[in-house]
Amino acid sequence: MNLQTVMQELEALGKERTKKIYISNGAQEPLFGVATGAMKPIAKKIKINQPLAEELYATGNYDAMYFAGIIADPKAMTESDFNRWIDAAYFFMLSDYVVAVTLAEADIAQDVADQWIASGEDLRMSAGWSCYCWLLGNRVDAEFSESKMANMIEMVKNTIHDSPERTRSAMNNFLYTVGISYLPLHEKAVETANAVGPVEVKRDKKKSSFLNAYESIQKEVEKGRLGFKRKYVRC
Repeated sequence: MNLQTVMQELEALGKERTKKIYISNGAQEPLFGVATGAMKPIAKKIKINQPLAEELYATGNYDAMYFAGIIADPKAMTESDFNRWIDAAYFFMLSDYVVAVTLAEADIAQDVADQWIASGEDLRMSAGWSCYCWLLGNRVDAEFSESKMANMIEMVKNTIHDSPERTRSAMNNFLYTVGISYLPLHEKAVETANAVGPVEVKRDKKKSSFLNAYESIQKEVEKGRLGFKRKYVRC
């Protein structure tokens, strides 16, 4: 399949209602409004195809960019490739659910995520923290430095309430993920989440939402999900 046929198939799967939901979350034209589950049959036909993923991502079409993440080959991507992708990720559904997810399957994931967290740019920082959420939820605990994770928890504790909106949300998710999926620092994450308390995330034209990592961790612990790891990062 080439770029033209994939774009035609995606367009045929578009739904006006889904398109409106994506736009309400920050997506911009061009987009078709394809539900992510509806992309699976095309993905099965193509499997992994990095050159095609690059072509799709470069279209600027939200659905094509999302699909690019599904068929990308993260291990074939360099630091500059990931930086090019994050540069084009204009809202959180791309930065956190396409670029960060793809990065999480690369060997250079932690190095790139660390640079993004230190960047001072909201969506880059958000993608960096989100990447660690995907990593912690999938890879064995031994792959992470406990002292580094502890320092990151301290960073969240000291800066979360003053951070930009999307970064704040991703930091909250990081605390939650450490609390569930990284056993060496479960207790530290719980204590910190309790100290941080509710985290307000303001959203354009919508009511603010309040996130509470402490409550979310407790709910998962009660369900017996402590130590949870995903089998795959990408669907």
